[in-house]
Amino acid sequence: MPMNIDCVFSGGGVKAYAFIGAYDILEKQGYKVNRVAGSSAGAIFASLIAAGYSSQEIHELMQDLHMKKLLDPPGFSRLPLFKWILFYFQKGLYKGNRLEKWIQEALAKKNIYTFKDLNPDQLKVVVSDISLGKLVVIPDDLKRIYNIEPHQFSVATAIRMSAGYPFFFMPKQIKNNDKHPSYMNDGGLLSNFPLWIFRKSNNDLQPVLGVSLSEDLEHADAFPIKNALDMLHALFMTMQRAHDTRYISKSKEKNIIFIPVKKIGATDLTISKEKQASLIDLGVEHTKAFLKNWP
Repeated sequence: MPMNIDCVFSGGGVKAYAFIGAYDILEKQGYKVNRVAGSSAGAIFASLIAAGYSSQEIHELMQDLHMKKLLDPPGFSRLPLFKWILFYFQKGLYKGNRLEKWIQEALAKKNIYTFKDLNPDQLKVVVSDISLGKLVVIPDDLKRIYNIEPHQFSVATAIRMSAGYPFFFMPKQIKNNDKHPSYMNDGGLLSNFPLWIFRKSNNDLQPVLGVSLSEDLEHADAFPIKNALDMLHALFMTMQRAHDTRYISKSKEKNIIFIPVKKIGATDLTISKEKQASLIDLGVEHTKAFLKNWP
C-alpha cells in the first residue's frame, strides 16, 4: 500500500539531477507525494512532480534538454562593452524567457497552466521579493501582497521567478499593492530549503520528507574568502543557509535526505552526460541508505 508523504526540495541549480535518482527510489519503494514544495531548481523539480511526471519521465525530459539553449542574452550582448552595460541596467546576463518557455511546455504536456489546474496546496513555490524584502510563497501570498488571483497565475512564471539565480538571470517584475514594481528573484536567497513550508497540524499525520543537495547542516563547508568576489559569494550562500538552519532542528534532520554534491557549480550548464548520470546515481545511493531507517 502506498505511503503518502509531503516533499520539499532544496535549490542547487544543475546539481538537481540528483533529485531524479532520489525520486526514482521513493517511487519504487511505494511512496506517493501528495504535496510538494521547493526553491529555485527544487521548485522546477517540485512542479514536475505536482504535474504528474514520474521519475522516468523526468529523466527522459532532462535527457532531451540541451541546457545551454536555455540561455538567452539580450541583443548586442555579444559585444563586451554592451554586455556589461546591459548587465548593469538589466540586472542579469540572461533574460530567462527560454527557461520559462521550457517549463511552460513541460507542464502543458500534463495540462498544467495556472494554479487552478493543481489541487489546493499541492505545489508551493518560494520566491524572494527583493524590492519589498519579503520571502514570498506562491500561490499563498499572491492575493495579499500583489492583489493577484492565485488561480489565474502561471505556474511556469512562478517557477521562473524562483529559479532566477541572482545576476545570472534577470529578475521578473510584478506590481505590488503599492502599484510599484517588485523584482522577483531566486527563492534560495531567503530560503534555499523551505522545510518549514508544510508546518504540521495536530490532525495532519502525513510525514514531511526533505531532499537537500548538501552535507548535513552540522558539517557544512566553510567559505574560503580571498577577494571581493569570494566575499559576495559567501554572503549569498550565508543568506541561503541562515534562515533554514535556524528552523531545522536535530529532530527534523531525521526527515532529510542529504545528498552531498561537490565540485559542480549551480550554473554549470555545460555539465556532461556522465556527470548527470553520476548525480542521479548519487541520489539513488543516498536515498536508498536513508530509507532503510525511515520513517
